[in-house]
Amino acid sequence: MDSAIPHHENPLGSQPVPQLLRQFAVPSIVAMLVSAIYNIVDQFFIGQNVGELGNAATNIAFPLANACTAIALLLGIGASAAFNLAMGRKEYDKAPYFVGNAATMLFLGGLLIGSVALLALEPMLRLFGASEAVLPYAKEYVGITAIGFPFLVLSVGGAHLIRADGRPQMSMICNIVGAVTNTVLDAWFVSKGGFGLDLGMAGAAWATVIGQILSAVLVAVYIIRYKTVKLKFKHFLPRLRAVGTVSSLGMSSFFNQLAMMVVQIVLNNSLGTYGAMSIYGEDTPVACAGIVIKVAQLFFAICIGLAQGMQPIVSFNYGAKQYARVRQVFRLTCLCALIISIIAELCFLLAPEAIISLFSKGDEGEGYIRFAVMYFRVYLMFTFINFIQPMTSTFFTAIGKAIKGTFLSLTRQILFLLPLIVLLPMLLAPENKIYGVVAAGPIADFAALCCASVLMLREWKTIKKQEAALNADRKEFSR
Repeated sequence: MDSAIPHHENPLGSQPVPQLLRQFAVPSIVAMLVSAIYNIVDQFFIGQNVGELGNAATNIAFPLANACTAIALLLGIGASAAFNLAMGRKEYDKAPYFVGNAATMLFLGGLLIGSVALLALEPMLRLFGASEAVLPYAKEYVGITAIGFPFLVLSVGGAHLIRADGRPQMSMICNIVGAVTNTVLDAWFVSKGGFGLDLGMAGAAWATVIGQILSAVLVAVYIIRYKTVKLKFKHFLPRLRAVGTVSSLGMSSFFNQLAMMVVQIVLNNSLGTYGAMSIYGEDTPVACAGIVIKVAQLFFAICIGLAQGMQPIVSFNYGAKQYARVRQVFRLTCLCALIISIIAELCFLLAPEAIISLFSKGDEGEGYIRFAVMYFRVYLMFTFINFIQPMTSTFFTAIGKAIKGTFLSLTRQILFLLPLIVLLPMLLAPENKIYGVVAAGPIADFAALCCASVLMLREWKTIKKQEAALNADRKEFSR
């Protein structure tokens, strides 16, 4: 064998589930929050110093961030699941190829997205919904941030590879370093007066890129010194079978992010088009939606972080046929997510004005505040149940059932939200069509909940049957 075989019992199969979930979920949550904070920090400083058009520009650029995250999760989560399943099955020779191949493809994937963005910058931003007033801000911002895409993808995806190695704290450190750097540089580059350089959109973009480079360097240094197995040069050379396995297991998260990108593009265009027909104007709804979506990202970051922390525990124990532990970790993760979801719901419903004020210069009109408050309260109405769909999607991926995971990842965004954004405004008068776009969110949330619940209840019964059959075999063998 050319890879190191562990000589001790894997803690994923023996340590108490609450302890494991805390150990893996907390760093994962921090990593996801850091990813969200990159956008939130830019939004904060741009909103305070550039204003409404700057806010709208960051929302126009958001689909590209979704594309980078999609590649990062495709390879990062996929490789983490493949690695832990292989280790649970004692396939120690195969496991290193999943990590090495993923690391290589992460950087190449980010390089591809950045190159495409720079080569087709203006037409791409127009496709994403940029108006003539917003376009210059968006071009300035994306023209710089695209340089950092390879590092963004490697840092986000690489964090999953580090967690798969049983070092969730290290993945957290890698992300925190980048986030802190971004925040400090944003305050320096974007702020006006004092020590601020007043560089506007360009300052926010460069702060983001520098933070991403630092995170990526830390991730790369760790990966070449992987602990659980010894990674050699050959493990980093792309192999079709390894990349295929990784991609199949990360497909649900990939399609979920890709769907978010498509929906974001349609949403931006719909908000701009129908906003122009309403009392709010073309750019105000786009700017407000950007604030709401990125604030909601903080909530989703916690839920997705919980799900990702659950993933290696579920993958290993399912591979090792310890079904009681599989069920235990899923129940505990859902309970934690429910508590977080209820707290987020209360914040979104009771304090939207306070949240909006953090991302405003203070000179926006009454219509801006009124639309933003309404968007918060209606679009995020079912926040308290939104954790179920990503939780179940990740669960199916973790147990190797990628098709079901992929289907669930598409339900809210593609099967429900996208058609509703298109169809609901058609039922309303021109000046009210904008409200049809807003109402699409909670309807899609409820429909996705129903689909996820049905599939999960069926899988729950299947796992219980597998556990009963395994126990019966063990009793028969003991005789």
